[in-house]
Amino acid sequence: MDWGMENRLAQLFQSDGHGMFMPIDHGYFQGPTRRLEKPGEVVKDLFPYYDAVFITRGVLRSVVDPGHSKPFILRVSGGTSMARKHELDNEGITTSIKEAIRLNASAVGISVFVGTEHERQSILNLGKLVDECEEYGIPVMGVSAVGAEAEKMQDVRYLSLSARILAEIGAKFVKTYWCPGFEKIVETCPVPVIMAGGPKVDTEKEVFDFVYDGMQKGALGIILGRNIWQHDYPVAVAKALRAIIHENASPQEAQDIFTEEKEKAEAISAKV
Repeated sequence: MDWGMENRLAQLFQSDGHGMFMPIDHGYFQGPTRRLEKPGEVVKDLFPYYDAVFITRGVLRSVVDPGHSKPFILRVSGGTSMARKHELDNEGITTSIKEAIRLNASAVGISVFVGTEHERQSILNLGKLVDECEEYGIPVMGVSAVGAEAEKMQDVRYLSLSARILAEIGAKFVKTYWCPGFEKIVETCPVPVIMAGGPKVDTEKEVFDFVYDGMQKGALGIILGRNIWQHDYPVAVAKALRAIIHENASPQEAQDIFTEEKEKAEAISAKV
């Protein structure tokens, strides 16, 4: 592997080989998502607990202090919105490799919609991006995207197919969903796999459980957003998840960390 490529990956995945990434790119197709209306506030509060951020160039330039930044994965695909939900799979490349270099991105990320109407174009987008990024030593994160077909998030056969195709086309690591049988995805994907959060769940314990299970089955990290920054106690959730990712904490140990941090936050709030 080229030195530059290896160096950029080392910025994302820490010395233990694991990474905890924060996605705040949702606005590129969802607009002002709940509790992400002001992404600068999310970044300010949660930056210390993440290893890297998944972000668009517009939000990066608008809210991230270049003098106090984290490594980041630049979102480079888009072109659709929730206003035409049935066409979410019809993305193109929206940001050039020159722009990624100009912004000093550690990696770039692109959604690929396997099994949809625009599958072919989506996969070709990935191939073109990989060609350009390899020339400059920039890793590509392939995102297994499901568009409007949310049921695919729990289909291990589909997710295994998607992850393998992304790796075959040249993604250096793959973002996909945890589901029952998650080990099959990891075992049949020749590049590192990180877990996305999917829909927001009812309790933080559910998040701790699936993240722990995925890490035990070979995932190298997480890229969770809504299940953290939409929570009433996002810092407590982030600290607990960081313990699972980097300290191999159990779900119960993570729950204990969460409870302790929540009580601290409540005590501070009560004094205000």
